[in-house]
Amino acid sequence: MIAVAGAYIIGSLDFAVVVGRMHGVDIHSVGSGNPGTANVMRTLGRGPAAMVLVGDMLKGVVAAALGMVVSGDPQSALAVGAGLAAVVGHCYPLFHRFRGGKGVATAVGVVLLVVPLGGLVLAGIWLLVVAITRISALGSLALSLAAVPVVMWQGVKGMALVPLALIFLLVIVRHRTNIQRLLAGEEHSVTRN
Repeated sequence: MIAVAGAYIIGSLDFAVVVGRMHGVDIHSVGSGNPGTANVMRTLGRGPAAMVLVGDMLKGVVAAALGMVVSGDPQSALAVGAGLAAVVGHCYPLFHRFRGGKGVATAVGVVLLVVPLGGLVLAGIWLLVVAITRISALGSLALSLAAVPVVMWQGVKGMALVPLALIFLLVIVRHRTNIQRLLAGEEHSVTRN
């Protein structure tokens, strides 16, 4: 339980807020208002967005590593459960009045530790979909739908699949307003302010 609590606290560190403040911006009040990589990209540019992406992914890696250290197995339910706690922390951060991002980068970070090739495949799915559509939310939804089959292909099984499925279900739920905008044809491009 200490690993899970620690993972939630790690997940609560919001790099979009920190990087925004470094640039004199409250990320909650610009662009879409979402404290995540895509909004930082649209409002502050590629460099700050890369910092947020790496920081958010590392949260997932470190959180899953905490669970792995305790369990001794990177594919254990505890490792993935600690990763889930980090994604929950990212989405509902303790330090930012529970106003967080959508959890995509942190979720991919978890998968990168648990099954590195699976994490790379999910990142590739996101990149391909965004390169074709220019819409970050579509890439995020596509990788979320592919996540469970990809990790199963990489050998994750048993109880570890439960927190893993919950991670990507949460990511999809956090994209509900994006889904509404997609259906209305009004979703933001990765380059539009």
